[in-house]
Amino acid sequence: MRSLTGPAIAIVAGTLMTGCLATQSQLRHETDERTLAVNAERSERMASDSALAQALGMVQGDVRALRKDLDAMRSEFNAKIIAMEDGLKFALPVTFDYNRSELRNGTQPALSRFAKIATHYYPGSKITVEGFADPAGSTQYNLALSRRRAETVRGYLVSQAGLTTNAIEAVGYGKTRLVTPGAWGSLPGAELNRRVVFVIESSGNRTVAMNSRGDQ
Repeated sequence: MRSLTGPAIAIVAGTLMTGCLATQSQLRHETDERTLAVNAERSERMASDSALAQALGMVQGDVRALRKDLDAMRSEFNAKIIAMEDGLKFALPVTFDYNRSELRNGTQPALSRFAKIATHYYPGSKITVEGFADPAGSTQYNLALSRRRAETVRGYLVSQAGLTTNAIEAVGYGKTRLVTPGAWGSLPGAELNRRVVFVIESSGNRTVAMNSRGDQ
């Protein structure tokens, strides 16, 4: 077997060195690309939080604090919070006795917490209290009853929870949008039909989903 001469050895060594340098350069390039991607993702996330804070009209601009407060409402009051294109919808455990429009004992803490979140994170936003009724009775009667329920809640939020009258609207939808179809009176699930729902319309242009789980 013929041994390599000095020039041949130099050529082989140079080739290996060139390949090594090329590999190192490629690794540096790939590492730089990953760093740029991570930095871009971080910047995008920060920009998203900033845009969300602006869209919500938040006082503190702290999206994480809002998420924490909403999660607390879910765990403490079993609240159902749905993100919409222009705001949030809150379904709190605020229900009514059959054919009544007075607040039940024990509903006040949930209402006060809702008012605190609304005033802190949504200043200047429109709030609508939507009242509902179970399917017993005529359409007109239930519309009036559901409106009285919404007005009762609106009155509490203004007089006891610090919201202003011009920020809240009360509307009644009667026996539409039933949670438990056909349930009325003392039937199981009927009181879920005798409820109010809260809608906050953002003062910004858009509101994005507050929770990737898509709570319903």
